[in-house]
Amino acid sequence: MMRHFLIVIWAAVSAALFLATGTSADHGAESPPVAPVRPVTDDYYGTKLTDPYRYMEDLKNPEVEKWFKGQNQYTREILGRIPGRSELLARIRELGQSAPARVFDVHQLPGGRYIYEKRLASQDVSRLYLRDGLSGAEKLLADPTRYPAPEGSHNSISYFSSSDDGNLVAIGVSPGGSENAIIHVVDVRTGEEAKETIDRARFGPVAWRPDNHSFFYNRLQKLGRNQSPTEEEEKSKVFVHVIGTEVESDKPVLGYQLSSDAEIAPADIPMVATFPGCKFAFAQIEHGVLNELTIYMAPVESLTSASAHWQKLCDVPDAITNMAVHGDDLYLLTHKDASRFKVVRTGLSSPDLAHAQVVIAEGRSVVTNIVTAGDALYVQQLDGGIGRLTRIGYEGGPEELKLPLEGAIEITGADPRLPGLVLDLTSWTQAYAIYSYDPGTKKVIDTHLQSLGKFDRPGDLVSEEVKVESYDGTRVPLSIVHRRDLKLDGNNPTLLDGYGAYGMTMDPYFDPHNIAWLEKGGVLAEAHVRGGGEYGEDWHKAGQKLTKPNTWRDFIACAQYLVDKRYTSPAKLAGEGTSAGGITIGRAITERPDLFAAAWDRVGVSNALRSEFSPNGPPNIPEFGSVTTQFGFEDLYAMDAYQHVRDGAKYPAVLLTTGWNDPRVSSWEPGKMTARLQAAGKSGKPILLRVEYAAGHGMGSTKTQYETELADAYSFLLWQFGVGGFQPTSVSANR
Repeated sequence: MMRHFLIVIWAAVSAALFLATGTSADHGAESPPVAPVRPVTDDYYGTKLTDPYRYMEDLKNPEVEKWFKGQNQYTREILGRIPGRSELLARIRELGQSAPARVFDVHQLPGGRYIYEKRLASQDVSRLYLRDGLSGAEKLLADPTRYPAPEGSHNSISYFSSSDDGNLVAIGVSPGGSENAIIHVVDVRTGEEAKETIDRARFGPVAWRPDNHSFFYNRLQKLGRNQSPTEEEEKSKVFVHVIGTEVESDKPVLGYQLSSDAEIAPADIPMVATFPGCKFAFAQIEHGVLNELTIYMAPVESLTSASAHWQKLCDVPDAITNMAVHGDDLYLLTHKDASRFKVVRTGLSSPDLAHAQVVIAEGRSVVTNIVTAGDALYVQQLDGGIGRLTRIGYEGGPEELKLPLEGAIEITGADPRLPGLVLDLTSWTQAYAIYSYDPGTKKVIDTHLQSLGKFDRPGDLVSEEVKVESYDGTRVPLSIVHRRDLKLDGNNPTLLDGYGAYGMTMDPYFDPHNIAWLEKGGVLAEAHVRGGGEYGEDWHKAGQKLTKPNTWRDFIACAQYLVDKRYTSPAKLAGEGTSAGGITIGRAITERPDLFAAAWDRVGVSNALRSEFSPNGPPNIPEFGSVTTQFGFEDLYAMDAYQHVRDGAKYPAVLLTTGWNDPRVSSWEPGKMTARLQAAGKSGKPILLRVEYAAGHGMGSTKTQYETELADAYSFLLWQFGVGGFQPTSVSANR
């Protein structure tokens, strides 16, 4: 779930037409298109598996394109016939417009200035603004809608980064939710834009050099006609660009086979980081989605070509996941011999990781982030689902800051030259507000950059934190949000979300749009399943590769808890998974189809055995594994929902979604899953595929796109739960 808006055969079977209760025919709705079966059999180390829709992986095949369009048209027609949907959409839009604007990603600049993204209630995408002081005048810096976009699509801001003096800002603008950013540079003082732009700049932001007139950036290779799509994210390079010069003459300084000092594999993602006031630049080598970094350092002024000398600071076995710099001090966040992480410090003049000083030792809380400000190191921690913030003065000891709200923390603005920081605070029942900490007064104050919306502080909502015993006795955290007057009678529409990958924590958040569900008597729940980072690296590893089944079995246990405690019943329970959460929801419904009335599978990984052959597949091998080894195959097969769909099973109703420009989970994964479920299931419940042709993985989607999808999904679920006011006189169901 996005915080601020926040990722086939019907052979011999015809679609039956039913009332919402499945009792009579509908003569107006047509069946979704049937995809022909063209089986491909693979032999994985002696295990033969058949893939009936392998050809769908070619999304440029006109036949495949036609099938997707037909599925989407059918889905839109069916969803449009649900009574109550229009009214629900209107309510969702009303809730979304309750605040005059939404402000996020606030950065501090020298001179008391702030730069941030802001989207007015009437706008679809955010713009970039500058403000002189918290009460000063606001200035529009960049409007992504003014740049050309594909017909029927839109542009959105993917990232931005200011020069050290704050006078220039580099902005990554992406079309149609693709995340394929084009860098534009704007002069903050005049509003004028540099003539040159840089495309293929997906991985940002840029890192400015001390001269305030040049920066380092990562650029993807330009694929040749005969290159595989899986090579798109491989062999990218870091270049240095000087404002006003030709982009194609930029010199590479880091990348595959560029330097004998820096070892970089084809699938690695090289980035360069700089810190204001620091004479060194840092090469951060991201090994796909692996959290552990390889880091090198070099004098920033020496980085003018690939001949620069890099000094290695750490490698993957050192388990470093983040770094921060102040003066000669290098702070590192690591889980080596510390599952819940610790913070260590060494000197840049003579770095020695083996003898680094422990600044924060491993404790009960999980250390999730570190930043340096002019006055102190700030350490962010997660304590039983609640965010904590510790300040460690450079000349003093640690002190925990008293925050005005117990919930989640997101640090957005910290600069090693400036005292204090800017942070967002939110909870399950309160929308985020933007605060600043002043070390002079030792107070955390509301900046009022984010205006309070009418529905941002509802008084009738409560949240509960419980522990659920999973199948193997492990206690899994479960967060539950509902109205205060909820009756535990087993009759409440309930939506359970789960993720469980990359060591990511599912922190508390509040979205006013969700009131539309809660005021219908609905329950929202978050299962903090293994594979996430709620209890540190051990919790992550307990839901990865060989142990991945723990992820969906924890989810199933949380679903069963909600039923047993009478929050809901299987007839009123839906599961939700986004992106890697597609594994969670996909395997939950294929393992326990009886437990759910419906499922919402959002841009979900569904065909794990084939994922590595998609453009974003190679970077994900560290998290999920590879079919190039027998153990890897066995792990991926276990988590492949598509391969676990069984003919004749009674699956719940499923709404699958995809963005046609998705760079992370290719549309063929939800497409193949849709086709297989439609062909195999015998429950008579609908299997619908919703395609957003001007969107991607969710990042960069417009406000209208988000609100419309939410209305479609909520209406679909309420229809399947049999809730009054959402039952069509007649609709078509897949069978």
